[in-house]
Amino acid sequence: MSLAVAAEALFVSPLQPSEHPSPEEVEAAIDDSLREFGGPSGCACWLAAEYGEHPEIAADRMRWALGLTTN
Repeated sequence: MSLAVAAEALFVSPLQPSEHPSPEEVEAAIDDSLREFGGPSGCACWLAAEYGEHPEIAADRMRWALGLTTN
């Protein structure tokens, strides 16, 4: 799985930065999002919608998601 796909799936997951998720929780959230949203393209669509609706917080959330998926 590419870094982009993992970060997009984590972005659209219900996990929150304040939860300080473990690597196992991050992996589970990514897998759950991919299933729930119909794979990588579905996650990308939801991510785009969130950027459109909440651009003021979306960039911070994506930085968080990228940080967790690169570790």
